[in-house]
Amino acid sequence: MPKLEVDGALLVYDDEGPRDGDGVPFVFIHGWTADRHRWDDQFAHFAVGRRVIRLDLRGHGESTGAGARTVDELAVDVVALLDHLEVDRFVPVGHSMGGMIAQTLALAHPERVERVVLVDSISRMTYSRARGLLLAVSTLLPFKLFVAVNIQRAFAPGYPKDKIRAYIDASAATPREVVMTCYGAMRAFDVLDRVHEITAPTLIVHGYHDIQLPLSQMLRMANAYPDAVVRIVDAGHELPVEKPARLTALIDGFVTAPAA
Repeated sequence: MPKLEVDGALLVYDDEGPRDGDGVPFVFIHGWTADRHRWDDQFAHFAVGRRVIRLDLRGHGESTGAGARTVDELAVDVVALLDHLEVDRFVPVGHSMGGMIAQTLALAHPERVERVVLVDSISRMTYSRARGLLLAVSTLLPFKLFVAVNIQRAFAPGYPKDKIRAYIDASAATPREVVMTCYGAMRAFDVLDRVHEITAPTLIVHGYHDIQLPLSQMLRMANAYPDAVVRIVDAGHELPVEKPARLTALIDGFVTAPAA
């Protein structure tokens, strides 16, 4: 299990697949309170034919370190890892907060990003007054209850309750300071007025039942992209584990299609 020290954090990562495989490496970036194993299905599939990299973001999973106060800080960690691995061009595949990191990478390093895949992510957190008040109040709940409320609602109706409980337990194991600072980083994230600068072909996959990052907000983002393909899937916010085979197939089709 390789590790890399970056700015006071010890980042755990996986780097697999043929170095001379088809296409540039994929970099899988998980979301808030998750870890690199959120991508198990996709990682195993693509490692057969190309180099694939994934990491536990600082403070998440098996990585150490304090929580990041901005999405930019998390993007810097990813770049440090890629520089360490001598990866120049890559395809960031980001889920939720990981999609925010992927957009940040595409804006900061356009010469290195070949394509972009965004899964259940948006470019700006926007709330009605009532929704904003509800979120503010939720931060006052006991920590484990706050996590449980947020993770419970991330899955589409009908998803097995025992699996949801397992994800809640795993998320609640993330240090409180990491959970809350990253929560603030997501709420402050806003690149909607800049995504027109991302000219790399982009795949946007979103769960129809996603109430964490609503479909309407994603469509507003997609409309601002100059070269985006949008796919809506019958799932909630946790597409990588709710519909893993469907997501893998969509990514596979996207990266094998010729660029326009």
